[in-house]
Amino acid sequence: MIGDADITGAAAAFCGRGPVPCRGDAMPGYEAARANMVERQLQPNKITDERVINAFAIIRRELFVPEKLRAIAYSDTDLPLGNGRYLMAPMVAARLLQAAEIVRNDNALVVGAGVGYEAGLIALLGRNVVALEQDGELARQGRAALVEHRIATVSFVENPQVSGNRIRSAYDVILFAGAVAEVPAEIPAQLSEGGRIVAVIKADDGPGRATLTTRTGGILASRVMFDAATPLLPGFAHKPVFVF
Repeated sequence: MIGDADITGAAAAFCGRGPVPCRGDAMPGYEAARANMVERQLQPNKITDERVINAFAIIRRELFVPEKLRAIAYSDTDLPLGNGRYLMAPMVAARLLQAAEIVRNDNALVVGAGVGYEAGLIALLGRNVVALEQDGELARQGRAALVEHRIATVSFVENPQVSGNRIRSAYDVILFAGAVAEVPAEIPAQLSEGGRIVAVIKADDGPGRATLTTRTGGILASRVMFDAATPLLPGFAHKPVFVF
């Protein structure tokens, strides 16, 4: 994981390594880098769903990161967006989306959508996406990147994230675009029958665990799929417990 203070240094450190070459200020080869991401990060890590693979091959990840990080947009790491926010590593996002089994008629909610990269991917897989993001600047960047892709089925909603977005529920898929200590109690109620929640659940002192939660017959059931070092979304850490 790259820290907020390491944006310039990280770009220099990765420059000339991996799929993206360094040539002065110009960083060509994004198409090749995107193809290499699919071939070297996703497919070797159990990503077999062709629709998910195609979505990652289409969406231009470099448009969703700060300009100084575009050289490493396709690296296998979480990329800092500023103010403690990160864009999830491609492999983690891909495995979450594959587990969600999104079909064309699905409506989705992305909690902590940030710059909307995952929302854009889901838009290629489902019907409509609500991108819930309380940081107005990140939402602005996300809207601009989605316009570049001519994606019109993502709606950014700039509201507090911990309560979800009940007004547009119920959702067939809910994805958290960052780790959370737990899924807030209000959000599972916004899930449709047969719906899926995918999130990295991360205790303060433990590893993150990518988790799939499904609603069947009104009952929620969860299972852990894999470990992930995804950074916590601000506001979703464990609340401190005071003992008197």
